[in-house]
Amino acid sequence: MTNESGKKQQAGKINTDRILLLEQQLLAMAQMEALLKWSLDRCQAILLTNDQMPEQEDLEKFESLTARFARFNDILLQKIFRLIDTIDLEDVGTVRDRINRAEKKGLIEDAQRFIEIRELRNSIAHEYQPEALSVIFPETLQATPILLDIADRVRKYCLRYNS
Repeated sequence: MTNESGKKQQAGKINTDRILLLEQQLLAMAQMEALLKWSLDRCQAILLTNDQMPEQEDLEKFESLTARFARFNDILLQKIFRLIDTIDLEDVGTVRDRINRAEKKGLIEDAQRFIEIRELRNSIAHEYQPEALSVIFPETLQATPILLDIADRVRKYCLRYNS
């Protein structure tokens, strides 16, 4: 075996390993997606008013939704988009680069909207003021279907690796 063909075999093995890792991440995504959908369904039934906080039980439901929303956003951006870029032999670059490439690949519809969703995720992770929750909860209700749509787009995109 020549040195060149050995390098090709090694590169093929590395890519196969990355695709297997992607399959594992897609399974984890699907499990998280089911929980996110469940939380979304529970929270959509709650009437939010601007002048008062939800009842304790409803507050717990929203806190579950926002936590799952944040984790789902993380797995998409930090794990799946990054792994797809690696498999596609894309440069690592910045988070914004990863988001822009995701838009070009059709994984997300609008890079700017995804950045706004990422900023919402950051607000969820760092917000401690009860007044801010009256903004975070409705925004999460609006943005969650977008993340769920992205999960479908990711699955469709990843079908190309089955060959």
